Amino acid sequence: MPEFNLDALRRWPDVEANNLFAADATDRLLLDSAAELLQASAPGEVAVVGDTHGALTCGALHGGAEGVRVHQDSLTSELALAANARNFGFEGRFRSSSLDGEVFDGVRLVLLQLPRSLDALEEIAWHIAAAADPTVTVLAGGRVKHMTPAMTSVLTRYFRTVSAGLARQKSRILTATGPLPTGPCPFPTEAEYDVGLPRPLKLRAFGATFGGPRLDPGTRFLLPHLGNARQAEHAIDLGCGNGSIASYLAIRPGLSITATDTSAAAVAATRATVEANGVGGQVVVVRDDGLSGQPDGSAQLIVLNPPFHSGHTVHAGIALKLFEHASRVLGTGSELWTVWNSHLQYRPALERLVGPTRQVARNPKFTVTVSTRPAATGRK
Repeated sequence: MPEFNLDALRRWPDVEANNLFAADATDRLLLDSAAELLQASAPGEVAVVGDTHGALTCGALHGGAEGVRVHQDSLTSELALAANARNFGFEGRFRSSSLDGEVFDGVRLVLLQLPRSLDALEEIAWHIAAAADPTVTVLAGGRVKHMTPAMTSVLTRYFRTVSAGLARQKSRILTATGPLPTGPCPFPTEAEYDVGLPRPLKLRAFGATFGGPRLDPGTRFLLPHLGNARQAEHAIDLGCGNGSIASYLAIRPGLSITATDTSAAAVAATRATVEANGVGGQVVVVRDDGLSGQPDGSAQLIVLNPPFHSGHTVHAGIALKLFEHASRVLGTGSELWTVWNSHLQYRPALERLVGPTRQVARNPKFTVTVSTRPAATGRK
Protein backbone atom coordinates (compact mmCIF):
# COMPACT_ATOMS: atom_id res chain seq x y z
CA MET A 1 0.00 0.00 0.00
CA PRO A 2 1.56 3.36 -1.01
CA GLU A 3 2.20 6.01 1.63
CA PHE A 4 -0.52 8.67 1.66
CA ASN A 5 0.39 11.79 -0.25
CA LEU A 6 -2.02 14.50 -1.45
CA ASP A 7 0.06 14.95 -4.60
CA ALA A 8 -0.50 11.28 -5.51
CA LEU A 9 -4.30 11.55 -5.56
CA ARG A 10 -6.02 11.17 -8.93
CA ARG A 11 -9.13 12.84 -10.36
CA TRP A 12 -10.29 9.69 -12.22
CA PRO A 13 -13.01 9.10 -13.40
CA ASP A 14 -13.23 12.87 -13.67
CA VAL A 15 -11.43 14.66 -16.48
CA GLU A 16 -7.66 14.59 -15.99
CA ALA A 17 -5.36 17.23 -17.47
CA ASN A 18 -2.10 18.99 -16.65
CA ASN A 19 -3.93 22.06 -15.30
CA LEU A 20 -6.48 20.12 -13.22
CA PHE A 21 -5.59 18.75 -9.78
CA ALA A 22 -7.15 16.34 -7.28
CA ALA A 23 -5.98 18.42 -4.30
CA ASP A 24 -5.57 22.18 -4.10
CA ALA A 25 -4.27 24.79 -1.68
CA THR A 26 -7.67 25.04 0.01
CA ASP A 27 -7.66 21.31 0.81
CA ARG A 28 -4.21 21.67 2.35
CA LEU A 29 -5.16 24.75 4.38
CA LEU A 30 -8.30 23.07 5.71
CA LEU A 31 -6.41 19.93 6.75
CA ASP A 32 -3.62 21.91 8.40
CA SER A 33 -6.12 24.13 10.25
CA ALA A 34 -8.11 21.12 11.45
CA ALA A 35 -5.11 18.98 12.47
CA GLU A 36 -5.60 19.24 16.26
CA LEU A 37 -9.38 18.85 16.02
CA LEU A 38 -8.99 15.76 13.83
CA GLN A 39 -6.58 14.13 16.27
CA ALA A 40 -8.96 14.84 19.19
CA SER A 41 -12.13 13.69 17.41
CA ALA A 42 -14.10 10.59 18.34
CA PRO A 43 -15.41 8.22 15.64
CA GLY A 44 -18.32 9.74 13.75
CA GLU A 45 -17.70 13.30 14.89
CA VAL A 46 -16.22 14.59 11.60
CA ALA A 47 -18.13 15.42 8.44
CA VAL A 48 -16.69 16.43 5.06
CA VAL A 49 -18.70 18.33 2.44
CA GLY A 50 -17.73 19.22 -1.11
CA ASP A 51 -14.68 16.98 -1.34
CA THR A 52 -14.03 17.09 -5.07
CA HIS A 53 -11.77 14.03 -5.40
CA GLY A 54 -11.08 12.70 -1.92
CA ALA A 55 -8.33 14.98 -0.62
CA LEU A 56 -10.28 16.16 2.43
CA THR A 57 -11.69 12.76 3.37
CA CYS A 58 -8.47 10.84 2.89
CA GLY A 59 -6.53 13.65 4.55
CA ALA A 60 -8.87 13.66 7.57
CA LEU A 61 -8.53 9.89 7.94
CA HIS A 62 -4.76 10.15 7.63
CA GLY A 63 -4.91 12.88 10.31
CA GLY A 64 -6.64 10.69 12.87
CA ALA A 65 -10.38 10.88 12.19
CA GLU A 66 -12.51 7.72 11.99
CA GLY A 67 -16.01 7.09 10.72
CA VAL A 68 -15.96 10.25 8.64
CA ARG A 69 -19.32 11.18 7.14
CA VAL A 70 -19.10 12.55 3.61
CA HIS A 71 -21.44 14.42 1.33
CA GLN A 72 -20.41 15.00 -2.28
CA ASP A 73 -23.02 16.34 -4.66
CA SER A 74 -21.26 14.84 -7.67
CA LEU A 75 -21.29 11.10 -8.27
CA THR A 76 -18.04 11.56 -10.18
CA SER A 77 -16.52 12.97 -6.98
CA GLU A 78 -17.81 9.97 -5.01
CA LEU A 79 -16.19 7.60 -7.48
CA ALA A 80 -12.91 9.54 -7.34
CA LEU A 81 -12.92 9.38 -3.54
CA ALA A 82 -13.65 5.65 -3.61
CA ALA A 83 -10.76 5.04 -6.04
CA ASN A 84 -8.30 7.09 -3.99
CA ALA A 85 -9.46 5.48 -0.75
CA ARG A 86 -8.83 2.01 -2.21
CA ASN A 87 -5.39 3.04 -3.34
CA PHE A 88 -4.35 4.31 0.08
CA GLY A 89 -6.13 1.76 2.28
CA PHE A 90 -8.91 4.02 3.63
CA GLU A 91 -11.84 1.83 2.52
CA GLY A 92 -14.49 1.21 5.16
CA ARG A 93 -13.43 4.20 7.28
CA PHE A 94 -15.91 6.73 5.86
CA ARG A 95 -19.55 6.74 4.83
CA SER A 96 -21.08 8.67 1.92
CA SER A 97 -24.46 10.25 2.57
CA SER A 98 -27.06 12.45 0.95
CA LEU A 99 -27.39 16.04 2.13
CA ASP A 100 -29.70 15.57 5.09
CA GLY A 101 -29.64 15.40 8.87
CA GLU A 102 -27.84 12.05 8.91
CA VAL A 103 -24.58 13.40 7.56
CA PHE A 104 -24.39 16.05 10.32
CA ASP A 105 -26.22 14.38 13.22
CA GLY A 106 -24.10 15.04 16.31
CA VAL A 107 -20.92 15.99 14.41
CA ARG A 108 -18.46 18.38 16.06
CA LEU A 109 -16.26 19.25 13.09
CA VAL A 110 -17.23 19.99 9.48
CA LEU A 111 -14.65 20.47 6.73
CA LEU A 112 -16.27 22.27 3.82
CA GLN A 113 -14.99 23.26 0.39
CA LEU A 114 -17.07 26.37 -0.24
CA PRO A 115 -19.43 25.85 -3.19
CA ARG A 116 -19.73 28.37 -6.01
CA SER A 117 -23.45 28.85 -5.34
CA LEU A 118 -24.75 30.81 -2.36
CA ASP A 119 -27.89 28.67 -2.46
CA ALA A 120 -25.75 25.55 -2.11
CA LEU A 121 -23.95 27.11 0.86
CA GLU A 122 -27.24 28.07 2.47
CA GLU A 123 -28.69 24.56 2.19
CA ILE A 124 -25.51 23.07 3.68
CA ALA A 125 -25.49 25.64 6.50
CA TRP A 126 -29.15 24.99 7.28
CA HIS A 127 -28.58 21.24 7.61
CA ILE A 128 -25.49 21.70 9.80
CA ALA A 129 -27.27 24.12 12.12
CA ALA A 130 -30.31 21.85 12.32
CA ALA A 131 -28.48 18.60 13.14
CA ALA A 132 -24.90 19.07 14.34
CA ASP A 133 -23.68 19.11 17.95
CA PRO A 134 -24.08 22.58 19.56
CA THR A 135 -20.28 22.73 19.91
CA VAL A 136 -19.68 22.14 16.19
CA THR A 137 -16.89 23.98 14.40
CA VAL A 138 -17.32 24.56 10.68
CA LEU A 139 -14.16 25.22 8.69
CA ALA A 140 -15.26 26.48 5.27
CA GLY A 141 -12.43 27.06 2.82
CA GLY A 142 -12.14 28.52 -0.64
CA ARG A 143 -9.92 30.33 -3.09
CA VAL A 144 -9.77 34.03 -2.17
CA LYS A 145 -10.70 35.16 -5.68
CA HIS A 146 -13.93 33.16 -5.52
CA MET A 147 -14.95 34.16 -1.98
CA THR A 148 -17.41 37.02 -1.42
CA PRO A 149 -18.83 38.88 1.59
CA ALA A 150 -22.16 37.28 0.75
CA MET A 151 -20.76 33.90 1.86
CA THR A 152 -20.13 35.33 5.33
CA SER A 153 -23.64 36.78 5.32
CA VAL A 154 -25.14 33.36 4.55
CA LEU A 155 -23.21 31.71 7.38
CA THR A 156 -24.16 34.42 9.89
CA ARG A 157 -27.82 33.56 9.34
CA TYR A 158 -27.13 30.11 10.79
CA PHE A 159 -24.20 30.59 13.21
CA ARG A 160 -23.55 33.03 16.07
CA THR A 161 -19.89 33.56 15.21
CA VAL A 162 -18.26 33.67 11.77
CA SER A 163 -14.65 34.80 11.37
CA ALA A 164 -12.21 34.89 8.47
CA GLY A 165 -8.66 33.59 8.83
CA LEU A 166 -5.50 34.77 7.15
CA ALA A 167 -4.98 33.85 3.53
CA ARG A 168 -2.36 31.28 2.54
CA GLN A 169 -1.44 30.44 -1.04
CA LYS A 170 -4.50 32.43 -2.17
CA SER A 171 -6.90 30.36 -0.03
CA ARG A 172 -8.78 31.41 3.09
CA ILE A 173 -10.97 29.77 5.75
CA LEU A 174 -14.19 31.02 7.30
CA THR A 175 -14.75 29.53 10.78
CA ALA A 176 -18.36 29.26 11.98
CA THR A 177 -19.46 28.21 15.47
CA GLY A 178 -22.61 28.36 17.59
CA PRO A 179 -25.42 27.01 15.40
CA LEU A 180 -28.61 29.07 15.60
CA PRO A 181 -32.19 27.74 15.68
CA THR A 182 -33.48 27.00 12.19
CA GLY A 183 -36.89 27.49 10.66
CA PRO A 184 -38.27 25.39 7.79
CA CYS A 185 -35.73 24.39 5.15
CA PRO A 186 -35.83 26.99 2.35
CA PHE A 187 -35.41 24.35 -0.37
CA PRO A 188 -36.56 23.40 -2.93
CA THR A 189 -37.10 26.77 -4.57
CA GLU A 190 -39.64 27.29 -7.36
CA ALA A 191 -40.21 29.26 -10.57
CA GLU A 192 -42.53 29.16 -13.60
CA TYR A 193 -41.90 30.05 -17.26
CA ASP A 194 -43.98 30.50 -20.39
CA VAL A 195 -42.29 28.34 -23.06
CA GLY A 196 -45.18 28.02 -25.47
CA LEU A 197 -46.81 25.05 -23.75
CA PRO A 198 -50.50 24.96 -22.81
CA ARG A 199 -49.44 25.69 -19.22
CA PRO A 200 -46.37 27.25 -17.62
CA LEU A 201 -43.24 25.12 -17.21
CA LYS A 202 -42.71 24.68 -13.47
CA LEU A 203 -39.12 24.35 -12.26
CA ARG A 204 -37.79 23.22 -8.87
CA ALA A 205 -34.27 23.39 -7.49
CA PHE A 206 -32.21 22.51 -4.44
CA GLY A 207 -29.20 24.48 -3.28
CA ALA A 208 -26.57 22.85 -5.49
CA THR A 209 -28.79 22.53 -8.58
CA PHE A 210 -26.93 24.39 -11.33
CA GLY A 211 -28.77 27.60 -12.17
CA GLY A 212 -31.35 27.11 -9.42
CA PRO A 213 -34.98 27.11 -10.59
CA ARG A 214 -34.17 29.47 -13.46
CA LEU A 215 -34.63 28.54 -17.11
CA ASP A 216 -31.12 28.53 -18.56
CA PRO A 217 -30.95 30.95 -21.53
CA GLY A 218 -29.29 28.31 -23.72
CA THR A 219 -32.02 25.84 -22.86
CA ARG A 220 -34.68 28.48 -23.58
CA PHE A 221 -33.14 28.95 -27.05
CA LEU A 222 -33.02 25.18 -27.63
CA LEU A 223 -36.53 24.14 -26.55
CA PRO A 224 -38.60 25.42 -29.52
CA HIS A 225 -36.32 23.55 -31.95
CA LEU A 226 -36.79 20.15 -30.31
CA GLY A 227 -40.05 19.70 -32.15
CA ASN A 228 -37.89 19.03 -35.23
CA ALA A 229 -35.98 16.18 -33.60
CA ARG A 230 -36.38 12.69 -35.04
CA GLN A 231 -39.34 10.60 -33.98
CA ALA A 232 -38.41 8.43 -31.04
CA GLU A 233 -40.01 6.28 -28.38
CA HIS A 234 -37.30 7.05 -25.84
CA ALA A 235 -35.06 10.07 -25.25
CA ILE A 236 -32.25 10.90 -22.81
CA ASP A 237 -31.81 14.27 -21.14
CA LEU A 238 -28.06 14.17 -20.49
CA GLY A 239 -27.07 16.51 -17.66
CA CYS A 240 -30.67 17.16 -16.66
CA GLY A 241 -30.03 20.00 -14.18
CA ASN A 242 -33.38 21.26 -12.90
CA GLY A 243 -35.39 19.05 -15.26
CA SER A 244 -36.49 21.71 -17.74
CA ILE A 245 -35.56 19.73 -20.88
CA ALA A 246 -36.95 16.43 -19.56
CA SER A 247 -40.26 18.06 -18.67
CA TYR A 248 -40.50 19.81 -22.04
CA LEU A 249 -39.75 16.58 -23.93
CA ALA A 250 -42.40 14.74 -21.94
CA ILE A 251 -45.18 16.66 -23.69
CA ARG A 252 -44.59 14.44 -26.73
CA PRO A 253 -47.22 11.69 -26.80
CA GLY A 254 -45.71 8.26 -26.24
CA LEU A 255 -42.20 9.52 -25.49
CA SER A 256 -40.48 8.14 -22.41
CA ILE A 257 -37.44 9.91 -21.03
CA THR A 258 -34.39 9.01 -18.98
CA ALA A 259 -32.93 12.07 -17.26
CA THR A 260 -29.37 11.69 -15.96
CA ASP A 261 -26.98 13.89 -14.02
CA THR A 262 -23.94 13.36 -11.83
CA SER A 263 -25.32 15.88 -9.31
CA ALA A 264 -27.51 14.62 -6.46
CA ALA A 265 -29.13 18.06 -6.28
CA ALA A 266 -29.93 17.94 -10.00
CA VAL A 267 -31.46 14.49 -9.69
CA ALA A 268 -33.63 15.59 -6.76
CA ALA A 269 -34.61 18.79 -8.59
CA THR A 270 -35.54 16.97 -11.79
CA ARG A 271 -37.71 14.52 -9.86
CA ALA A 272 -39.48 17.44 -8.19
CA THR A 273 -39.82 19.31 -11.50
CA VAL A 274 -41.34 16.44 -13.49
CA GLU A 275 -43.81 15.76 -10.67
CA ALA A 276 -44.76 19.45 -10.53
CA ASN A 277 -45.45 19.33 -14.29
CA GLY A 278 -47.50 16.16 -14.06
CA VAL A 279 -45.13 14.07 -16.20
CA GLY A 280 -43.43 12.01 -13.50
CA GLY A 281 -44.82 8.80 -15.01
CA GLN A 282 -42.92 9.39 -18.26
CA VAL A 283 -39.51 10.28 -16.79
CA VAL A 284 -37.00 8.04 -15.04
CA VAL A 285 -34.33 10.08 -13.25
CA VAL A 286 -30.96 8.49 -12.48
CA ARG A 287 -27.69 9.70 -10.98
CA ASP A 288 -24.90 8.65 -13.30
CA ASP A 289 -21.38 9.58 -14.32
CA GLY A 290 -22.32 10.77 -17.79
CA LEU A 291 -24.04 7.81 -19.47
CA SER A 292 -21.92 5.11 -17.82
CA GLY A 293 -25.00 3.09 -16.90
CA GLN A 294 -26.58 3.13 -20.37
CA PRO A 295 -26.02 0.28 -22.89
CA ASP A 296 -24.20 0.79 -26.19
CA GLY A 297 -26.40 1.79 -29.12
CA SER A 298 -29.53 1.99 -26.98
CA ALA A 299 -30.60 5.63 -27.44
CA GLN A 300 -32.66 7.11 -30.27
CA LEU A 301 -32.47 10.72 -29.13
CA ILE A 302 -30.17 12.50 -26.66
CA VAL A 303 -30.46 16.17 -25.70
CA LEU A 304 -27.54 17.96 -24.06
CA ASN A 305 -26.71 21.43 -22.75
CA PRO A 306 -23.13 20.69 -21.68
CA PRO A 307 -21.25 22.42 -18.86
CA PHE A 308 -17.98 24.14 -19.68
CA HIS A 309 -16.51 24.41 -16.17
CA SER A 310 -14.63 21.92 -14.05
CA GLY A 311 -15.16 23.43 -10.63
CA HIS A 312 -14.00 27.04 -11.05
CA THR A 313 -11.86 26.23 -14.11
CA VAL A 314 -13.12 26.75 -17.66
CA HIS A 315 -12.32 23.47 -19.39
CA ALA A 316 -13.76 21.69 -22.44
CA GLY A 317 -12.95 18.25 -21.06
CA ILE A 318 -16.35 17.65 -19.47
CA ALA A 319 -18.23 18.46 -22.67
CA LEU A 320 -15.93 16.22 -24.71
CA LYS A 321 -16.46 13.39 -22.23
CA LEU A 322 -20.24 13.76 -22.57
CA PHE A 323 -19.97 13.81 -26.39
CA GLU A 324 -18.02 10.53 -26.21
CA HIS A 325 -20.62 8.97 -23.90
CA ALA A 326 -23.43 10.08 -26.22
CA SER A 327 -21.61 8.62 -29.23
CA ARG A 328 -21.37 5.22 -27.55
CA VAL A 329 -25.02 5.15 -26.45
CA LEU A 330 -26.59 6.43 -29.68
CA GLY A 331 -27.82 3.86 -32.16
CA THR A 332 -27.24 4.13 -35.92
CA GLY A 333 -29.17 7.09 -37.30
CA SER A 334 -29.95 8.42 -33.83
CA GLU A 335 -29.50 12.08 -32.95
CA LEU A 336 -27.67 14.18 -30.38
CA TRP A 337 -29.19 17.66 -30.03
CA THR A 338 -26.79 20.07 -28.36
CA VAL A 339 -26.91 23.74 -27.38
CA TRP A 340 -23.64 25.47 -26.58
CA ASN A 341 -22.05 28.87 -26.17
CA SER A 342 -21.05 29.80 -29.70
CA HIS A 343 -17.54 30.91 -28.79
CA LEU A 344 -16.72 27.36 -27.64
CA GLN A 345 -16.87 26.11 -31.26
CA TYR A 346 -17.82 22.51 -30.40
CA ARG A 347 -18.90 21.55 -33.93
CA PRO A 348 -15.56 20.00 -35.01
CA ALA A 349 -15.50 17.89 -31.83
CA LEU A 350 -19.10 16.78 -32.41
CA GLU A 351 -18.26 15.84 -36.01
CA ARG A 352 -15.24 13.84 -34.85
CA LEU A 353 -16.76 12.14 -31.78
CA VAL A 354 -20.41 11.63 -32.80
CA GLY A 355 -20.95 12.07 -36.53
CA PRO A 356 -22.21 14.46 -39.21
CA THR A 357 -23.33 17.66 -37.50
CA ARG A 358 -25.46 20.49 -38.85
CA GLN A 359 -26.37 23.82 -37.35
CA VAL A 360 -30.05 24.14 -36.53
CA ALA A 361 -30.09 27.67 -35.10
CA ARG A 362 -27.74 30.36 -33.90
CA ASN A 363 -28.03 33.69 -32.12
CA PRO A 364 -25.31 36.06 -30.86
CA LYS A 365 -24.64 33.81 -27.86
CA PHE A 366 -25.78 30.24 -28.52
CA THR A 367 -25.63 27.59 -31.23
CA VAL A 368 -27.97 24.59 -31.57
CA THR A 369 -26.68 21.59 -33.52
CA VAL A 370 -27.89 18.10 -34.32
CA SER A 371 -25.35 15.28 -34.74
CA THR A 372 -26.39 11.98 -36.37
CA ARG A 373 -24.68 8.72 -35.52
CA PRO A 374 -23.42 7.00 -38.68
CA ALA A 375 -23.62 3.28 -39.40
CA ALA A 376 -21.20 1.01 -37.56
CA THR A 377 -18.70 0.96 -40.41
CA GLY A 378 -18.39 4.72 -40.14
CA ARG A 379 -17.88 4.83 -36.42
CA LYS A 380 -14.77 6.55 -35.23
